Amino acid sequence: MQYNNLGKSGLKVSQLSYGAWVSFGNQLDVKEAKSLLQCCRDHGVNFFDNAEIYANGRAEEIMGQAIRELGWKRSDIVVSTKIFWGGQGPNDKGLSRKHIVEGTRASLKRLDMEYVDVIYCHRPDSCTPIEETVRAMNHVIDKGWAFYWGTSEWTSQQITEAWSVAQRLDLVGPIVEQPEYNLLNRHKVESEFLPLYSNYGIGLTTWSPLASGVLTGKYKKGVIPPDSRFALENYKGHLIGFVVTTNIVNLASRSLVDDVLRKVDGLKPIADELGVPLAQLSIAWCAANPNVSSVICGATKESQAKRQVSALLSVTRDINVERFSHLLLVTTKCLVVRDVPCFPTATCSNSPLDSFRPLGFPNELLAAITLSPTLTTSLFPRVSYGNCFVSWSNPPKRHPP
Repeated sequence: MQYNNLGKSGLKVSQLSYGAWVSFGNQLDVKEAKSLLQCCRDHGVNFFDNAEIYANGRAEEIMGQAIRELGWKRSDIVVSTKIFWGGQGPNDKGLSRKHIVEGTRASLKRLDMEYVDVIYCHRPDSCTPIEETVRAMNHVIDKGWAFYWGTSEWTSQQITEAWSVAQRLDLVGPIVEQPEYNLLNRHKVESEFLPLYSNYGIGLTTWSPLASGVLTGKYKKGVIPPDSRFALENYKGHLIGFVVTTNIVNLASRSLVDDVLRKVDGLKPIADELGVPLAQLSIAWCAANPNVSSVICGATKESQAKRQVSALLSVTRDINVERFSHLLLVTTKCLVVRDVPCFPTATCSNSPLDSFRPLGFPNELLAAITLSPTLTTSLFPRVSYGNCFVSWSNPPKRHPP
């Protein structure tokens, strides 16, 4: 297992981490959680993610009890939780100083821990001034209840504002953001957040590398495996990339639309060519982004956790660097709405795409495979992946979505 610094901090986190969302309290209790967590530790995972909202707090209780019964040394692991949704009362949610302080103390009680290593603001709060939130998170750090703080699903503008406040007040700014990131959801990580990496040293702990299981390839139109996440009652109403109310549409009926399934089917031959399962390819692809400190994975079975670790081993052991660089490029090809005949020139440094130029792809193919799905319809004049930038010598016109 490789260990990366969490952004510009000195904290080391495993390249893959385990998240308790959906599994703990919904599908697993303490006994099963202990086996799964120990399997993760045996394979080098040291970072475990939670939130006050997961299973209404039960996920934190299960994780804390499991870790205590396993007898792990606290300094050997990194534990995080997230604050925003803590209950039904008017002050039980959001990022006010009151809820941040009370929510943190309640989370620590459920986890049965004196501190968490990282505490996140689970969502932005438009009803609370950023300064109040920044001051409250620093209070949590000063009290020793957490060592670092970060954000989850914030915009680049919101993170920049938090850092501006922190710098003005000589306080600690957020060191990490937790966005969704996978082959079907790329714009924030690869475009919007670019200034944050260099300006503030923000690291990423990304979630949903398999797009809630869609990138395993096990879903077909109208067919939902009974043991899958989409079959869970509490998963209805949550869509990939956005949320809708359950009385309008549910996850199974809208996420598995023809376009998504077509993209997933297009990835399968590439995984077969490389001799790795599609799920492993998808996880390894996320982990290869140099701005990602850790990829948060979910699992309900030990076999799933082992396969996720194998995703990284496949890259470092079975696939050489040039081959994997080819993989990073080609996996993008099938996500493009339509091929665009234009002529890019590439400049790469310190990136998994260092072998971009010598691969010998035709210009037309390079143009198609370097476009992300979100950029296909907005078509910025410069497309990026990590530290790799593709400039268009003849920028194409906007295409309809």
